[in-house]
Amino acid sequence: MFKPVKRIWRYFVTLSLMCLLFLTGCAQSSTPAPSATPKLRIAAAADLTLAFKEIATQFEQETNIPTEITFGSTGTTAMQIENGAPYDIFAAADVLYVDKLNQKGLIITDTQQLYAQGRIGIASLKGNPLSIKGLDDLANNPMVKKIAIAEPSHAPYGKAAKQALEYRNLWTKVEQKMVYGQNIQDTLAILKSGNVDVAIIALSIYKADEVEFTLIDGSWHDPLNQAMAILKTTKQEDNARQFMAYVHEEEGREIMKKYGFLLPGEFVK
Repeated sequence: MFKPVKRIWRYFVTLSLMCLLFLTGCAQSSTPAPSATPKLRIAAAADLTLAFKEIATQFEQETNIPTEITFGSTGTTAMQIENGAPYDIFAAADVLYVDKLNQKGLIITDTQQLYAQGRIGIASLKGNPLSIKGLDDLANNPMVKKIAIAEPSHAPYGKAAKQALEYRNLWTKVEQKMVYGQNIQDTLAILKSGNVDVAIIALSIYKADEVEFTLIDGSWHDPLNQAMAILKTTKQEDNARQFMAYVHEEEGREIMKKYGFLLPGEFVK
């Protein structure tokens, strides 16, 4: 007499358990997986574009620490950091900008270190008829109508270009020919666009298959001593220290030299 009721009750219990298991499974599947290692955010000078991309690739392969590099003019980036930009490392093209951030209490002081010295040179498109031999040609060659440099007010490589021209007493002769890039990569892009005849760029971004390049005497401008440091706002100090150490280790040093940088101990005063 009670068997049908028992069967119904057993069916109800079984169905309830199945629903419970199903809902539990859904809840588990919707739970997000443990978060991966956050990206190490590096603000780097534009002259480091080729070198730091290569260093970051090797660093990630060896450490499994992901990176995200933002390249730009050192002066503009320093201003962004002062306004709270969320970077972990600042790699500047001029040590003076790192010094200023240190004075404002924005970096971890013991992490500040020189890592390279840069060089500048005159670049023109491959196969051009200009026959540029040196800076004097920028003023004296009638075929040179437009010259690109990075904006001297916030780009160290642009400042060095202007200093070299002033040293040779050429600035007043070529100032009207100037076209200004936001940073040294932008300056190279202006040259490649064909909107200028020559550009003064960093040796580190020069590619022999794209442009002809004539090195400028380093004694004609202030040394491009480059420094980096970890920002106090970082939440990844250990990973940031690993990256900075990697730049100074054999693998990092080889890459930096490959792109024409002088390393600490080799600097030209």
